Amino acid sequence: MEGLDVMVENNRASARNDTTISNGTVQLQPTVSKSFFSTKSKQKNYTSLNAVTSVVDGLKVLYNEKLKPLEATYRFNDFVSPFLTSSDFDAKPMVMLLGQYSTGKTTFIKHLLKSNYPGAHIGPEPTTDRFIVVMSGPDERSIPGNTVAVQANLPFTGLTTFGGFFLSKFECSQMPHPLLEHITLVDTPGVLSGEKQRTQRNYDFTGVISWFAAKCDMILLLFDPHKLDISDEFKRVISSLRGHDDKIRVVLNKADQVDTQQASFYQSSR
Repeated sequence: MEGLDVMVENNRASARNDTTISNGTVQLQPTVSKSFFSTKSKQKNYTSLNAVTSVVDGLKVLYNEKLKPLEATYRFNDFVSPFLTSSDFDAKPMVMLLGQYSTGKTTFIKHLLKSNYPGAHIGPEPTTDRFIVVMSGPDERSIPGNTVAVQANLPFTGLTTFGGFFLSKFECSQMPHPLLEHITLVDTPGVLSGEKQRTQRNYDFTGVISWFAAKCDMILLLFDPHKLDISDEFKRVISSLRGHDDKIRVVLNKADQVDTQQASFYQSSR
C-alpha cells in the first residue's frame, strides 16, 4: 500500500506541475520529455543526408542501412536475388531486344547507333548466337563474358550463377557513342524453333532472359511481318517475361516492306 500511495502522490505532483490557472481557467501544459530534444539520433540522419550528393547516392545509403540488413536476416539473397551492389544503382537504363531469328534485332541497334558495334553480325541466317551488351566505353572493343561477370563496376555479376558455358556465349561490346552515354542495349540470340536448339544450348536460356528482364527498363519484342508465326520456344521466352508486362513494347520491324493493306491486316490480327 505504501508503494501505491507514493505512486498516486507522484502523479498528483506531476499534474500540478503541468497545470496552471489563468483568469479562473485551468490550462494544461504539455509535458515534454527531455529525450524529445535529444539530437543524437537526428545527428546521425543529418550526417548521412549531408554526405549524399544525388538521389542515387541517397538510395544507396537507404538500401545499405535499412533494406540490406533485413534481406540478410531473412536470407533474401539466397532464395530470391543477390544483394544489390553500387554498380546496380549506377548502371544506365538498359533496353533488351528479343525476337526470333532474323527479325532485325542487330540491324535495329545498328540503325540507332548509325554504325556497327564490335561483334555485330548481320545476315538472313541466324547470326547472333550470344548475348551481347552494347555499352559506352573509351574505345571499340569486345570483352569476354568471363571477364565482364567478375567486374564489380558492371551490373552483371549475377550472371555467374548460369555457369561457364553461358559466360562463353556472353560478351560486352564497348564503343564511344553519345547514345550509349545514356542507355545500354542488350542484343540477344535469335530464337529458333525445334527441340534441338533448346537441348543443345547447355544453359538455361529462359532463365537468362528472366534475369535480364528484371534488370532492364524496357523490353522490345521484334516481329518480322513475313514470319508472324510464334514458335514454341519463343512462347516460352515470352512466358518468362511474366511480371514485366509494363516494360514490353512490340515492334513490327521491316514494316516498310509491306503495303498498306498488309499492314492493316497485321494490325487487326494482333
